[in-house]
Amino acid sequence: MQNTSSSQIDKIDDKQFHQFASHLLQSIELSLENADERLDLDLDIARQGGNVINIVFRDRSVVVINTQPPLHEIWVACKAGGFHYRWAGTVHQPRWLDTKTGNELLADLSCFVSDQAGQGVQITLLD
Repeated sequence: MQNTSSSQIDKIDDKQFHQFASHLLQSIELSLENADERLDLDLDIARQGGNVINIVFRDRSVVVINTQPPLHEIWVACKAGGFHYRWAGTVHQPRWLDTKTGNELLADLSCFVSDQAGQGVQITLLD
């Protein structure tokens, strides 16, 4: 039985990073599109170069999410600041944690998007 405690981290190679990061970005896009339809948030969600998502809100504020393959990190820029999330999961439970606070990426991103949208938005990883 595999240990799935928070202290267990699977090392990933570049190919796995790209797979996990791609799945993460796709999950973020779909969560945002669904929230936009449900809540009429008037979001402009655009993918650039395959590894960057720009989210423009009604008030013209922006959240940018992009991958940093050499570092195996996901970076987020928003009104709240700039954040770097490093791989801290397992193959079966992907997780990205902020390098300064230890907060989880999707929880933080849900808060950032909710703050900028003015409504509660939950961003989740696709199964």
